[in-house]
Amino acid sequence: MEKKEFYRHALPHFQQQGQAYFVTWTLKDAVPPKALDNYKLKLQNIQSTLQILVDNKADSKLIDAVRMEYYLTRNKFMKAFDDLLHLQNKSLVNLSKDSNRDILIQTLTFWEGKKIENYAYCVMSNHVHWVFKLLEKDDKGQTVYLQDILQSVKRFSANKINKIEGISGALWQKESYDTTIRDDKHLHYAIDYTLKNPVRAGLVDNWVDWKGTRLIEDLLEFYL
Repeated sequence: MEKKEFYRHALPHFQQQGQAYFVTWTLKDAVPPKALDNYKLKLQNIQSTLQILVDNKADSKLIDAVRMEYYLTRNKFMKAFDDLLHLQNKSLVNLSKDSNRDILIQTLTFWEGKKIENYAYCVMSNHVHWVFKLLEKDDKGQTVYLQDILQSVKRFSANKINKIEGISGALWQKESYDTTIRDDKHLHYAIDYTLKNPVRAGLVDNWVDWKGTRLIEDLLEFYL
């Protein structure tokens, strides 16, 4: 795939060097097919409208209003998406099993300091939440792209987990759900959402008790 700032699968995606992201991806059977098609279509329509406004240099207030509509719709989509994930109790594999969780943690931290800066992550039974920042250049001076990081992480973890589980074929849903972090307030929300995922699912009373969660040490005082 050509490396560019904007690309699309079922949903629009944005990638900018030096940008922080909140990313979620799931097992291929974690969400029923077409369950969220209405949200996806609405997001695509809003994004198309926004692109037209930007291309035609429309009034900045109108552009900001449409952009806010996109973010609000995206939040509703992610809430519905997360609710479906927590309702699903039968999946191809259990990602929170020790061996699978260890593979994912190894994968999520592999590019740390080389291509990304990690903030937080949470490995659940059928999905992963991840908050991190792309470095502008990697340790070899090459531009870092979001799509490359996600492809690398998903490919490596799938191969390892499939081998342990004795299965083959696609492990992950092709689509990843990435949100551009807009500011410090949004970053705080994304980290808080990630850490408290197992609490909302009723698995633990405190996020620190869930083995699949991690927060960088510099931020511990804000979330403990």
